[in-house]
Amino acid sequence: MKILNLIIVCALTIFVPSSVYSQSLPVGTFGIEDYYRRAQLSGTADTNVSFTVRPFFPHQIDNDYINNYTDSNANKYKLISLKRLWQSNDEKLQVSVLPLTVQTQFTSHHPYGWNDGAMIPAKGPQAFVSAGIFARFGPLTIQLKPEFVTAENSDFETFNKKSLVSTFVYYYSIYNNIDLPARFGTETYTKVYWGQSSIRLNYKAISFGLSTENLWWGPGIQNSLLMSNTAPGFPHLTLNTLRPLQTPIGSFEAQAIAGNLSSSNYPPLESDYVYHGTDLYLPKPDYWRYLNGIIATWQPRWIPGLFLGFDHSSVYYVKDLDRVTDYLPLFASDVSRSRSIRLTSLFMRWLWTQEHAEIYFEWGQYNNTESALQQSLAPNNVRAYTFGIRKLLPLGSSKDENILLGIEATQLQENSLNNILSGDEWYVNRFIRQGYTTEGQELGAGLGPGGNLQTVNVSWVKGIKKLGLQFERYVHNNDLYYLTYTNTQDYRRHWVDLSIAAIGEWGGKNLIFNTKVQVIKSLNYQWYLPTDPSKPVISPYVNGGDAFNLQLQAGVTYLF
Repeated sequence: MKILNLIIVCALTIFVPSSVYSQSLPVGTFGIEDYYRRAQLSGTADTNVSFTVRPFFPHQIDNDYINNYTDSNANKYKLISLKRLWQSNDEKLQVSVLPLTVQTQFTSHHPYGWNDGAMIPAKGPQAFVSAGIFARFGPLTIQLKPEFVTAENSDFETFNKKSLVSTFVYYYSIYNNIDLPARFGTETYTKVYWGQSSIRLNYKAISFGLSTENLWWGPGIQNSLLMSNTAPGFPHLTLNTLRPLQTPIGSFEAQAIAGNLSSSNYPPLESDYVYHGTDLYLPKPDYWRYLNGIIATWQPRWIPGLFLGFDHSSVYYVKDLDRVTDYLPLFASDVSRSRSIRLTSLFMRWLWTQEHAEIYFEWGQYNNTESALQQSLAPNNVRAYTFGIRKLLPLGSSKDENILLGIEATQLQENSLNNILSGDEWYVNRFIRQGYTTEGQELGAGLGPGGNLQTVNVSWVKGIKKLGLQFERYVHNNDLYYLTYTNTQDYRRHWVDLSIAAIGEWGGKNLIFNTKVQVIKSLNYQWYLPTDPSKPVISPYVNGGDAFNLQLQAGVTYLF
């Protein structure tokens, strides 16, 4: 009954005037999105916006920011002045043009990267195009921004065939329970998505609607434990705030969603592998997957710049939902919970505007069936975390010219071999066998199960302009490593990528350019280490199966 009342209230708002435009800024928008976040560090943007519930809506930023910020293009980047295609005589119906984005990518040896939305992990060239329109009629808004992606999807060795047979057995024991194909088929990949599209009813600071937009939950920049733009957006109902809600105890931002997840329908590896006459690949059931989730962020009025938050999401096969409450976040029955994927995290982001810095942290637990008290006593059980810090260092006399320093670390690796053996590792699930994915990519951190990442960024920034270097250390699925090689005491097989990237973002007139050149050295690629009969098994002098990888990215956004 409460749900019905909520729907009625939202429907009645169509007759109520509203000043909220509510076009969203898509998650991962090059240049513009981080431009706003950096402006918070410098104290020139509204610090009430948490950046932990995205996409955010540019009208969340205080109008004083537009008037005071030194960058003459700030108004255009705010997306207030979208080019109007047409409006009715009474100006109640308005139709505007959304920015056109073209993004390209080339990877030389094997797939690499995450947080690229509709793009897929693939070798070779890849291209992405998105454009659209935005229409507003009173409180009703329609944002139509489809996405087109095509990838050559070239052949590469998806797993070293010289690996030990037992390695394949352990590999499938994990990837049979998560939908993360090494390669998306054997042909050129082409697909069209609804992309960053939505239809909403908006009343003051509240919005209700249907969306296929990418979501980002939490304070992380490189990774988010529950929601990121590594995978394409998925269709979902959303009830969310458009701007922080002010109360006597502080401001709040929140979102609740209910959505449908899709499978890739590709196996983990290109070929099936047989062990003692048994096919190692187990096809995944084609059941309808339902996701519900909720996030809330609180900024206490007594501590400006501090944001405290909580988020939770669950995934079920619809056939296993027995009661109406099973469709609602946090209210599922014990039976349906035992047949689901559950992720929960707590996070904080603290802005220190006087120091031009921020610190943030996210800690999460995965499929933990213990009570809250037991969880608090054993916080390392099935946990993951992200930690980061950023600081602006003034450069010269220009107000908006700075050196930006950033460090972020994410760890998804399980710290208990027993949990790995029982299949309790991040994003993997023995019952929901697609795991925590959609369209064959992670909903959360793109590192995948058992992955760890440390990133250091050093950049020159001025307004929307950014030139810098990025250093990364990425450890691939350490859970698989410990599952496979612990008994052999072979400590040399960790698959570790060391990389350095030159990054540039530049804006001028109606164009925003971005580019990235990343050089990657893969140590022990695919956990493979050749054996040398003349040396002991654990000899450190055997060279691993290393690989050199080059990734090039370039794109442009045109603001009409």
